[in-house]
Amino acid sequence: MSAQPEPSLELDMLYRDFDKAGLVPLWTEIGDLMPMAPRSAAQPHAWRWSDLLPLAEESGRLVPVGRGGERRAIALANPGLGGAPYATPTLWAAIQYLCPGEVAPEHRHTQNAFRFVVEGEGVWTVVDGDPVAMRRGDLLLTPGWHFHGHHNIATEPMAWLDGLDIPFVHATETAFFEFGPETVTSTQTPDRSRAERLWGHPGIAPLSEVDRGGAASPLAAYRWEHTDRALADQLALEDAGHRGVVEPGHAAIRFTDPSTGGDVMSTIRTEFHRLRAGASTAPRREVGSAVWQVFTGTATVTVGDATWTLGTGDLFVVPSWQELTIGADEDVDLFRFSDTPIFERLRQDRVQVKEATS
Repeated sequence: MSAQPEPSLELDMLYRDFDKAGLVPLWTEIGDLMPMAPRSAAQPHAWRWSDLLPLAEESGRLVPVGRGGERRAIALANPGLGGAPYATPTLWAAIQYLCPGEVAPEHRHTQNAFRFVVEGEGVWTVVDGDPVAMRRGDLLLTPGWHFHGHHNIATEPMAWLDGLDIPFVHATETAFFEFGPETVTSTQTPDRSRAERLWGHPGIAPLSEVDRGGAASPLAAYRWEHTDRALADQLALEDAGHRGVVEPGHAAIRFTDPSTGGDVMSTIRTEFHRLRAGASTAPRREVGSAVWQVFTGTATVTVGDATWTLGTGDLFVVPSWQELTIGADEDVDLFRFSDTPIFERLRQDRVQVKEATS
């Protein structure tokens, strides 16, 4: 800071005049405004499913679902973000809980959203009138400005992970919200949604829709059986000595828009990772943040200076430019979502991968 001015009475008066005029000099702020590398206010943090689920169950007993609250969703609040209900400065993650027979009324908003199911079934989400079953391991999309509601036809309650870009939309002051019907517009329970029947065929696009050019994937559900088979096939190819895995013992897939091959939504990237027991990821850091949820198995996870042993349902957050490594204590599956598409479009993305240590 050798270029800083010498303290003086005149300098103090100048700073007071700046303050009165609504001005801030760059030379006193440059270290925070232009750091040598990203310094996120968010902290590495983990949430235990064994803590989250009982709290969601108690909320189910005490808190109704309907207009006014709209959803029984409990947000993960990163301890570095001053009490805001945000997992990272751009990503919102929550546990949503719906009791038997309950209906979450329809609404729509500019925020992009998805659901990921760790366990259970019986809830249906209805997106623009298209009923979509929610089952274990499924990824369900609700892109921005699509009407959606949920109803539970089962005899048991169900909890799942919600992911949205609420903090990003809030920070950019671009949010719109609109109420829909009090009940879902369809209570049908077909084997497959209309979107799956049209778009859920590998490598095939319907000619009637091929030039749609939408802002998000037209496929409403990415089913666990397809995800599981793709990951298993990658590891089988590795066993046979062929390419397929991203690194030894580490299979991974990205969910994509079948009409473009790009990300499922313009602001959110979704992935699934599988590590063999004993495998470890190379230390990696990247611009932008991510939230991970363990689907099955146990892993030792290190983010920056924090290390946890995590199991099924547990969640953890990786702030921007914090180093991540995952070591599989047993075979482990993990779901991941991130804000990477935002920074790729802004040409601000950057990734650093170190050589894995044996």
